Amino acid sequence: MSRQQKRKQVLLRLDPAVYEALARWAAAELRSTNAQIDYLLRRSLKDARRLPRDAAPPPRRGRPPRDGGGHD
Repeated sequence: MSRQQKRKQVLLRLDPAVYEALARWAAAELRSTNAQIDYLLRRSLKDARRLPRDAAPPPRRGRPPRDGGGHD
């Protein structure tokens, strides 16, 4: 498995009101709550100039490509 495919899983405990606010914000931007948290963390790291140069790019949005490559 390549480095880009590995994603670290973490348990994150949040205040319910904070989670609900994140979930609403994510829905408004058509992201999952997890993707919104990832986006915000990356943006904060970049703004603080602490995003590692070798950090894998965020996963592409949308559905993963279909296997087989055939057209329907």
